[in-house]
Amino acid sequence: MNWRCLHHTFDLSLRGEIMGILNVTPDSFSDGGRFDSVEKAVAEALSMIEDGAAIIDVGGESTRPGAAEVSITEEKERVLPVIEAILGQSPEACLSIDTSKAEVARAALESGAVIINDISGFRDPAMIKVAAETKAGAVVMHMQGTPQTMQANPRYTDVVAEIRSFFEERHETLTSAGIEPESIVYDPGIGFGKTLDHNLELLKFLDQLTIADRPILLGVSRKSFIGKLIGSDAVEDRNWPTVAITSRAREQGICLHRVHEVRPNCEALRMTEAILTKP
Repeated sequence: MNWRCLHHTFDLSLRGEIMGILNVTPDSFSDGGRFDSVEKAVAEALSMIEDGAAIIDVGGESTRPGAAEVSITEEKERVLPVIEAILGQSPEACLSIDTSKAEVARAALESGAVIINDISGFRDPAMIKVAAETKAGAVVMHMQGTPQTMQANPRYTDVVAEIRSFFEERHETLTSAGIEPESIVYDPGIGFGKTLDHNLELLKFLDQLTIADRPILLGVSRKSFIGKLIGSDAVEDRNWPTVAITSRAREQGICLHRVHEVRPNCEALRMTEAILTKP
């Protein structure tokens, strides 16, 4: 099970990988404003790489529930200097751009990113064109509604079956448009237009979401549903439950994990893999 992202290829047949979250926004739900300068953002990226992150996911627009949209110009001004500065200090770094805007994605790839992480699931034909032309890696996420509306009243008849069906439709559409199958991974979008029960249902049956032998990327780090389950509003209290989910999901075959705290989640992957591969 390979994931090809331009000149980076990840062999996920035995070893999972961590995608470190780098929000260069003033209003992200857990770390907004912490990395509001290029210097701070680069230092965080290099620290995550040292801690074991294989990919750094750079985002310039908050996707928390109710978040306001930012302009293309502002988003590019936030992310492009950071991407260029990271690669200036770590030329081999594998960078992802977290955006739903095709123009931002293309500019980020021209600056050295190799993956497009699109929370809107590549519904924009312009984004499909960018991915097909550049051969970038593509993270296709499921979201019901938009960040402004997604938590208003999410409903599903069968959340697992419906998201799997969404992945199947996206796979047919994207590959027919010229995106190579090995470039694509799928993200069920935990917390994006889902209730607590929906999230738990998806986490229980993650192994039923795989389509066309493509990897699943899981993003649960510090999500609000964890706070509801543990009875705490403190974001930092969500870190260890995230590690627990990472380990459990790895047992279910999930090899890509998008997290804020890289080291403990990477250690959880390696420990779980050691047990899974023990003869």
